[in-house]
Amino acid sequence: MTDKNHSNPQAVALHFEPETDAIPRVLASGRGDIARQIIAAARAAGVDIVEDPDLLEVLGRVPVGEDIPPELFQAVAEILAFIYRLNGRYEASQNV
Repeated sequence: MTDKNHSNPQAVALHFEPETDAIPRVLASGRGDIARQIIAAARAAGVDIVEDPDLLEVLGRVPVGEDIPPELFQAVAEILAFIYRLNGRYEASQNV
């Protein structure tokens, strides 16, 4: 999750492996230079980046290493489902 529209960007990285994790957790979080490093690391690793300032505001309050709170399950699930669908379409188009 990022908000790059400000001179002081903010980013939150989530970790979720459907095979092993029951709930997504906050892997990294920060503003300014830390946010830039999170974004750069995500891009270098080929991780999808989603901009949602409202969700970012709430996720930014979750301590690093903690599971996301239950009230965010639906919002995060929708984003993950969207990313999985996009990745599935991309992979399918590469196999043609």
